[in-house]
Amino acid sequence: MAGAPGPAPPAEGGGEARPAWDSKLQYLLSCVGFAVGLGNLWRFPYLCQTYGGGAFLIPYVIALAFEGIPLFHIELAIGQRLRRGSIGVWTAISPYLGGVGLVQECRDSSPVSYFWYRRTLNVSADISDSGPVQWRLLLCLAASWAVVYLCVIRGIETTGKAIYFTALFPYLVLTIFLVRGLTLPGAMEGLTYLFTPDMQVLQNPRVWLDAATQIFFSLSLAFGGHIAFASYNQPRNNCRRDAVSVALVNSMTSLYASIAVFSVLGFKAASDHGQCLDRNILRLINAFDLPEQSISRDDYAAALARLNASQPARVARLPLEACRLEDFLDKSASGTGLAFIVFTEAVLHMPGAPVWAVLFFGMLYSLGLSSMFGNMESMTTPLLDLGVMPRRVPKEALTGLVCLLCFLTSSCFTLRSGSYWLEIFDQYAAALNLILLAFFEVVGVVYVYGMKRLCDDIAWMTGRRPGFYWRATWKVVSPLLLLTIFVAYVALLASSPPSYKAWNPQYEWFPSRQEKPYPGWVLAACALLSFLPTLWVPMVALGQLLAWCREKTRNPPQDGHPKPRGSRAC
Repeated sequence: MAGAPGPAPPAEGGGEARPAWDSKLQYLLSCVGFAVGLGNLWRFPYLCQTYGGGAFLIPYVIALAFEGIPLFHIELAIGQRLRRGSIGVWTAISPYLGGVGLVQECRDSSPVSYFWYRRTLNVSADISDSGPVQWRLLLCLAASWAVVYLCVIRGIETTGKAIYFTALFPYLVLTIFLVRGLTLPGAMEGLTYLFTPDMQVLQNPRVWLDAATQIFFSLSLAFGGHIAFASYNQPRNNCRRDAVSVALVNSMTSLYASIAVFSVLGFKAASDHGQCLDRNILRLINAFDLPEQSISRDDYAAALARLNASQPARVARLPLEACRLEDFLDKSASGTGLAFIVFTEAVLHMPGAPVWAVLFFGMLYSLGLSSMFGNMESMTTPLLDLGVMPRRVPKEALTGLVCLLCFLTSSCFTLRSGSYWLEIFDQYAAALNLILLAFFEVVGVVYVYGMKRLCDDIAWMTGRRPGFYWRATWKVVSPLLLLTIFVAYVALLASSPPSYKAWNPQYEWFPSRQEKPYPGWVLAACALLSFLPTLWVPMVALGQLLAWCREKTRNPPQDGHPKPRGSRAC
């Protein structure tokens, strides 16, 4: 049914027409490209494998239905209706919420591990040993930011063109890997291991917590990029359909990537298992003077049982390895460990390894690039809306300044201890802040902007008022779920002292990584990263309140005059 007309869209400052997408497809691909990122490829498969395979999908789908899609719909709706970036949106809702927008911004080792940790990263053995800048990494970082700048130089006018490649190329590569992976020996074992549900794992609270936080990384919620993208839409665009479509495409992509990744990892596990059997067979043949080729892989278990029954003492003295396929499938990894070590080792076993390596790392770069489009838009759009720079300064200069600041900030990751700091930023700078920002986001829209006003706006934009599901999740379920997740996450961090795994050749159990506690100054940095960004919200609200109180003291309102919008008694 047709909804009541909403309030007129806010006028754009300076009389300039707001840029618009060339087509609806361009906008949807930009949303998909921003949402579908590295987390879909190297975090979701790892969580599925770690938490009972198919059983992990249960808390994931619940979190998607009651947390992910409702919040995603709010971001698209409020950005499209108010036609502003993140800071402008929250300032329009209430001056006290302006802070929400400010935040949304070796011998013993395997050849692959040695090349990654020693030749590529040249990582130090301790986080306190920063060491010099790795110039090759710094040059690669500079080149990457130069590519980002060229793609986002004029906002959606340039990213809208590049997104056709960066959003679609990863799907092409994933399909190629899936087809090739399913033809490799061991692929079915990998997929069986991945999706065999272990329902008992659902009793672990950490499973539900990881499923809920994965939604934020997977959909790129609370970053501000989707609000910026939606602000360039036509006011009457069906944002509800867009939110559901993009969220489902993103989740299906995670599942699709898991199948492709673990079909290849199953092949790697089967290959490593076969090599383990070959080493044991060679030891048996040499120890018992057996003919060459007398024991095959299929006959190994039976041959070992016969020898162990007849000559158990001699067999016990042999350095035989425990060759179980499940043990090799258990060697899971996430993040850079999955992409640059485990999966790379699997690619080396495949015929035509250089071609597969180029495709794989090209896909990773494309995923990162398309995600950066949304991150950059979430920073530049609010700055342009607020008029931070004079009108005479071109947009290209502002974009270049933002890219330069980001490059200088990220240069700390090119130190020898940079990989440790990357893990710290990944663990502490994102999760807690995103959860709190999403909480402020839904509370600000529903309880400050107003549920009735939001429903009226959505009815005006889409022609249908939100049903009971949307209203219940926005008003009750999502805020309570976010608050529960935040409390549980803080309790989890407090229950175990933070630590990191160092690459230390002097470690007794090397090449296993040595677990070390963080020094005190690093713990202080972790706490700062966890809460400092979110502190902008109460700080901006307090600043607005003090400014209003000061203005009221200087110019007391006359009787009968209305109070300023959003004012409260001091």
